[in-house]
Amino acid sequence: METNSKPRCHVFGPVPSRRLGRSLGVDLVPFKTCTYDCIYCQLGHTTNQTVERKEWVPMDAVLDELKRKLACRPDYITLSGSGEPTLHSRLGEIIEHIQAMTKIPVAVLTNGSLLWQKEVREQVALADVVLPSLDAGDSFKFGFINRPHADLAFEQVVEGLIEFRSEFTGQYWLEVFLLGGHTAIEADVRKLAAWVRRIRPDRVQLNTVARPPAEDFAAGVSPEALEKFARHFNPPAEVVAERTSRLSHKPVKLDSDAVLDLLRRRPCTAQQVARGLGLNQLEILKWLEALAARGDIETSRHEGDIYYRASAIPSGHPPETSSRFPNKRTLNARTS
Repeated sequence: METNSKPRCHVFGPVPSRRLGRSLGVDLVPFKTCTYDCIYCQLGHTTNQTVERKEWVPMDAVLDELKRKLACRPDYITLSGSGEPTLHSRLGEIIEHIQAMTKIPVAVLTNGSLLWQKEVREQVALADVVLPSLDAGDSFKFGFINRPHADLAFEQVVEGLIEFRSEFTGQYWLEVFLLGGHTAIEADVRKLAAWVRRIRPDRVQLNTVARPPAEDFAAGVSPEALEKFARHFNPPAEVVAERTSRLSHKPVKLDSDAVLDLLRRRPCTAQQVARGLGLNQLEILKWLEALAARGDIETSRHEGDIYYRASAIPSGHPPETSSRFPNKRTLNARTS
């Protein structure tokens, strides 16, 4: 079985998305370059926390790579990936070029932290669908959960979300991410719902931890609790947490790139990889074992399940001696 992997690409997928169907992802920043360092992030800790906007990856290289992948006919082209896409200073130009080459709708998956900047709002507003997130209803929980860059304040971020609604005519889908013991509490949900009423998104989508988080204390919420909390929101929230979602079963050609494309976006169990690619689980396990032996993927346990994730170590280099995801830090270390 050939498992040589290509250098990391800017375009990945299509991969199954709980909210966007078959999504062709576009990575506009280096791995884990973000304005936040969220305790629940499925990609681990932020290694380059910044608010600097620049051309992190060459726009022309991204567009050339995207052109070669359009034949797969995804449901959406999603600017997201492994960092915060609004950090790319030419985001607006990229969206315009994509819309000139295809009628496939463009979505921007963002934490919304930079929407207080007029230039960012103008660029993001060129997209067809924008999916920001709101994880906290006050400054204290914002700091605890999102661990933002020092230049970002809670009030500034939520006012940006509100202002963007007044300027954006496309679809605005706001994700509210609830954490067991932290924000999945009646008082916190009421605070979040109050902000949502001011933001006025087209959809409110409730989510929770379903994959290994950056911090072990970031706990998920049961489907029953999510359904109960959904009634607090206006418009009424829909639960999009993974256990209630429908993933694509359309088969794809199986090779190492197809598997790695999926695992670069999010950690998955063997069953989730098989379901996402529409293939037999036993066949998928053979590929996962081969990729793990090369050091292309690594494993972690979460709630009794084994999760696979694309390794940050280039193929051909020895894997980490630990099977845990890299950069695990304790709460005490983070508060120093």
